[in-house]
Amino acid sequence: MGEYSKALTSYERSLEIQKIALPPNHPDLAASYNNIGIVYINMGEYSKALSSYERSLEIRKIALPPNHPDLASSYSNIGNVYINMGEYSKALSSYERSLEIQKIALPPNHPDLAASYNNIGNVYINMGEYSKALSSYERSLEIKKIALPPNHPNLASSYNNIGNVYINMDEYSKALSSCERSLEIKKIALPPNHPDLAASYLNIGNVYTNMGEYSKALSYYEKAQEIFQKSLPSNHPHIALVKTNIDNVKKKM
Repeated sequence: MGEYSKALTSYERSLEIQKIALPPNHPDLAASYNNIGIVYINMGEYSKALSSYERSLEIRKIALPPNHPDLASSYSNIGNVYINMGEYSKALSSYERSLEIQKIALPPNHPDLAASYNNIGNVYINMGEYSKALSSYERSLEIKKIALPPNHPNLASSYNNIGNVYINMDEYSKALSSCERSLEIKKIALPPNHPDLAASYLNIGNVYTNMGEYSKALSYYEKAQEIFQKSLPSNHPHIALVKTNIDNVKKKM
């Protein structure tokens, strides 16, 4: 948290200088408000983040052409605040506005479009609208397959998200296939004790638990536990979570 307060002080100092040196709607001011918003969202101070991002957007609307990618970025950041605040309809409207601009401003398979479809999928899964979430995540994956190398970690993230939708829809064999694809990519793309690998083992364990295949579930939970213990502090919630899952699955065997 100390690093965030240092960053905040630095960005605010920079902003004060810019306010004196630059015209009131200069794009550099918007960038400073945006940076301040990023620090606040990382600190979990969502209302302050929102106010900074909105100030940044106001300036960009005056300073930039109507379909400039920086406007899309502002709407996306505002969406990020709303999703963290649980205000899903507002998040959706911000992400959709961002996507509209990106479709005009960017090439059709630009990674930023994939990120927007992914964000929209995140909103829909939180709203319990699983078929819409699935369609957004699949659109995101299609773009990533074109825009990124075949074993890029962002592809793993897409397969993981699709797996989560299938889990929520109780379609466990489809969930398993997506989660396993995610794991395959992570094994190639990441170091062997990376926490994201453990997260994949945990997800696959959850699918097997839901399928009633408890010995397979246990084996995946134990792999997750081994990596988490090597890569995370001992008091990390993920370690407690996987321990609970192991205890629960052992009771069912």
